[in-house]
Amino acid sequence: MGIFSTLSDPWQFEFFRRALLAATMVGALTGLVGVLVVLRRMSYIGHGMSHAVFGGAVVGYVAGINFYLAAGVWGFASALLINQATRRRQIGADAAIGIVTTASFAIGVALISRAKSVTRNFDAALFGNLLGISGVDLAVIAGVLVFAALVFVFAYKRLLFMVFDPEVAPAFGVRTGRLDALVALMLAATIIASIRIMGVTLIAASIVIPPVTARLLTDRFSIMLALSAAIGGAVAFAGIYASYYVDIASGASIVLLSTAVFAVTLLTVVVRQWRRTGRPGLEVLDAPTSEALLG
Repeated sequence: MGIFSTLSDPWQFEFFRRALLAATMVGALTGLVGVLVVLRRMSYIGHGMSHAVFGGAVVGYVAGINFYLAAGVWGFASALLINQATRRRQIGADAAIGIVTTASFAIGVALISRAKSVTRNFDAALFGNLLGISGVDLAVIAGVLVFAALVFVFAYKRLLFMVFDPEVAPAFGVRTGRLDALVALMLAATIIASIRIMGVTLIAASIVIPPVTARLLTDRFSIMLALSAAIGGAVAFAGIYASYYVDIASGASIVLLSTAVFAVTLLTVVVRQWRRTGRPGLEVLDAPTSEALLG
C-alpha cells in the first residue's frame, strides 16, 4: 500500500499528468523516427537539427512569430539544405550538418546576446522542462506522432529501399528526392515537438539510443521500429517518474535511464554471444538486399 501510494502521489498534479503523457509520446516518436537516422548512419543529424531548430525558435521569439511556426519553417529549411548539400559528393553528410546547424545555432545565440532579457525564456528549450507542458504542446506531439506513423505505414517499402539499397531504389520507381524531403520534414517536426521535453542539449540521445538498443535485439526492420518506439516510450515514462522523485531535469533523467537500458542490453547480448560461440563480441547483422525487400 505504501509503494502504491508513493507511485500514485504525483498523479494529483495536472502538470505531472501532462508531462507523463507528453514524454511517453515523445519517447515513442523519437524512437520511431530515430530508426531511420541510425540505419542511415546520420546519428549526428539529431544533435545538429536540434541546434538548428533552436536558432529558428529564437528568431521567431524576437520577431513575435509563433514558436511552432518559426521553428518548423527553420528546421525544415535546414533539413532540406543538409539533404541538398549531401547530394554533392564533394561534401560529406557530417560536414553539411555541421555547417548548416552550427550556423543556425550561432544566429540564435547572437540574437540572445543582443536581447539579454529573453535569455530565461530559452532555459526550457536548452535543457527541457516538464512544468510548462500545455494542451497545445500535447496536441502538437500527438499530431506529429500520428504523421510519423502514417509515413511509415504508407511509405514502408520505399523507406526500406532508401535505407538499405538507395542506389537500386530509383530502378524500382522510388523517388528518393521526394522521399528524402519527406523524411527531412518528419525529422524536423519530431525535434520541434520534442524540444520542450528533452531540450536542445539532450534530444539527440533520445533519437539515437532507443534505435541502437533495438538494433542489438533484432535485424528485422519492422520489429526494430516497434521495439525502438516501445523502448523510447517506456523509458520516457519511467524517466519522468524518476525526475519527479530525484528532482532533476526531465530530459537528463530520460537520457540516463535510456543509457542504462542500452548498457544492460549490450552486456546481455555480448554475454549470450560469448556463451554461444566461446568468444566475446557482437554478431554482424546483415542488411536485406533489394530482392529481399521485394519479397
